[in-house]
Amino acid sequence: MRPEQIIIEPLVTEKAIGERVSSRYVFKVNPAATKRSIADAVAKLFKVDVLSVNTCMVLPKRRILGKSIGKTSHFKKAYVSLKSGQKIEELEV
Repeated sequence: MRPEQIIIEPLVTEKAIGERVSSRYVFKVNPAATKRSIADAVAKLFKVDVLSVNTCMVLPKRRILGKSIGKTSHFKKAYVSLKSGQKIEELEV
């Protein structure tokens, strides 16, 4: 897979923004991607040094809107730790 296919989008949540203080970034990634391929993709796309990658699968949740019952989509989330002092300038708000 190409790096553009591995990293789908950065996650912008309150917890993810708080992680940026310690040079950790959160991404929504391809479910078939491995930790090694995620680290290589982030290093290649953003030109930073990756220390570690932690991943987890986010399970779907049941949502009710009126009489309709549905589920949110499931996806794979990756926490990427960079060397101290490094930042991804494209993602800083």
